[in-house]
Parts: sequence; C-alpha cells; structure tokens
Amino acid sequence: MGLVQAVVGAVGGTLADQWKDFYTVPAGLPSTAALFAAVPQGTNAGRGSNTHGSSNIITNGSKIIVPEGYGLLLFQDGKITAFVAEPGGYEWRSDDPNSKSIFAGDGIVSSLITQSWERFKFGGQPGSQQAAFFVSLKELPDNRFGTQSEIYWDDGFLNTQVGAITRGSYTLKIVDPILFVKNFVPASYLQPGKVFDFTDLDNAAASQLFNEVVGSLAPAFSLYTNDPSKGNRITKIQQDSVGFARSLSDAVEQGYQWKSDRGLAIVKTAIVSIEYDANTRELLKTVQRADALSGARGNANLQASVAQGIQSAGETGGAAGLMGIGMATGMTGGFAGLQQPVAPPAPAADDPVAKLKKAKEMLDLGLITQADYDALKAKALGL
Repeated sequence: MGLVQAVVGAVGGTLADQWKDFYTVPAGLPSTAALFAAVPQGTNAGRGSNTHGSSNIITNGSKIIVPEGYGLLLFQDGKITAFVAEPGGYEWRSDDPNSKSIFAGDGIVSSLITQSWERFKFGGQPGSQQAAFFVSLKELPDNRFGTQSEIYWDDGFLNTQVGAITRGSYTLKIVDPILFVKNFVPASYLQPGKVFDFTDLDNAAASQLFNEVVGSLAPAFSLYTNDPSKGNRITKIQQDSVGFARSLSDAVEQGYQWKSDRGLAIVKTAIVSIEYDANTRELLKTVQRADALSGARGNANLQASVAQGIQSAGETGGAAGLMGIGMATGMTGGFAGLQQPVAPPAPAADDPVAKLKKAKEMLDLGLITQADYDALKAKALGL
C-alpha cells in the first residue's frame, strides 16, 4: 500500500510541479517585516490552476518579482546560492531535476520520468529544497528602547558623572543581508509562512537586540556629549536624531559588533523623553544661569544690575546701592567695555591741611575775616 501511495504521490507531485508560477510578496505584511518567504500566486481573480505544487520546489521558468526596497535571497538545500538587490522581474532556472518542466523546454524525459523516479525514492516527496526569500533593504521603524533605572556616564562638558532615565525609538537597517541570514536569523524563520520582525515580542532574536541597545545607551550618551569636534551638550541630544544615532550605532558596534557580525546598523533615533536624576537637574540649572550671564546677554544683565545699583545708591545715600553694584560685577568677573562707577574718596574729617585749605578759600572769597582765618589756623595747628 505504501508503494502505491509513493508512486501516486511521485507522479502527482511531478505533474503539479510542471506549472510555471509567479512569486510575489505575501499580503498583509507589517511595515516592520525584515525577512519573509516569497509566495507563489497560485490563483488570481479566480484564474490559475497551480494549487497543488510542492512548497519547497520552484519550477524552471517561474517568475519572481522583486519590489523596490527589497532584496531577493535564493536557497538550494539550505544554502544561499544567489542574492539580487535590483528591483524587477527574474526567471528561475536550476539544474536540479525537481525544477525541470516541460513548459520550460526541459524535455519530457527529464521533466516527468526522471523526476518521478527520483521522487519515488523519497516516498513521493521531492529530494531537494528550494526557496526564495525577500529581505527588506529599507529603514525598519518602531524599534523601541527604554531604561527602568538611571544610566550614568562621564560627561566631558559638565565635567562630572551625570545620570538619567530615557526612552525612545530607532530605525534599523539590514546592511548585509547574507551576513544577517547566515549569522543571526534563527532557522525557524527560514520557512514558508514565517516572518522575521524586529518588533515582534515573541521574537527572541529581536529581544536580544533590545537588551544590547539598552546596554549601549550609557556609552552612546558619553560618546555624544564628549565629542570635541561637535561640542555637543547633553541638552542637544533630543535635537540631533542623526548625531545621536551615530553615537548609539558606534557604541553598539563596539560592544556587540552588529555591523561586522550581523549585517545590521542603527540609522536614526528619536528620544521621546529624558528624566535626569536630582544632581544632574541641579547642575543643569547652574549651567543655564551661567549661560544667561555670558556674552551679549550677560553684558545686558550686568548693565541692568549697575543701573539698579546706582538708583539704589541715590535712594539710600550710597552704601547699599554701591554694594549691589560690586556684587553684580563681581559675579561675572567684569566685561570688556563696561566700567563700574567709582565714588570719589571723601576727605578725612581731621586732616589739618584740608581744614586750612578750606579756610583760605573762604578768606579769599570774603566769607571770613583775617582774624577768623588766624583763629582757625591756630586751632588746626594746635597753637
């Protein structure tokens, strides 16, 4: 009975696999799909009869359409045999007996008799495995990251260690599809109907990438804020998605060799939020105050403080206002082109020379007599 079934299966499968087919992208794919098998059209709008072909055999003469933004990987018995990166239509050709077809001009003997005999040896099943997989060459979005507790790094601009909790997302790109498939994609995804998606929570390989990104965040923050060629500050990270993505990609590469071992790279990042720890928040306030007192804006602030000090000096008699001027200018260290007003020194109250000088001026003006002057002179000199 088993022999009859094998014969029927071998002949029936051989006849079904004679049809050329049309391979396309599966319907209903998510935008984050990275790798998936090409599927035969079979039927279209009620037309077509190729619905019983083998799932692991591609018939000679079958056409495969490669859409924009995708590459095509061809497999023969588990081995990658070709890669196509240019979009367009391609025809499948193979020397494998299971792929031969009378419709592709391979002859009736090779296509039917020889192929049926070879399949009979395997119980009616094809003795080969052929597959075509599409791999995305686009930026794959919505890869999220986040920290549950503070990450810390040494910040060269602030000259101290700072910490924050952060979350966001990044786009990922497959830069070497062959390396990606060989070194990273689990074998369970190299089957018809399976889709490798980096955002799939059940994808253990994708979860590993998430953990590695989180582990690289602290080095990435450090690389970005300590880059002397850009002079970047911690407060500019959210404004520079490309710059921080480069730092994050470099940190991931240094720690986990994504590009060299897996053919992956981070392209852009979007930081949704950064929540600094208490010490960092206080330090940033100090930096902001220092920034407000620097440059032209700081000069304007100092001039306003001087004006207020002069006004206070006039209202209070001098001491309080002049002290305020000194404090305002002392905080900033002084600015070029701006001089502090200095009150003239008051003459000493018991200076005899000053007293005689003043008395002589009064005598010359006729305000006192010679006798009055002589008396003042004698008193000032202690005679």
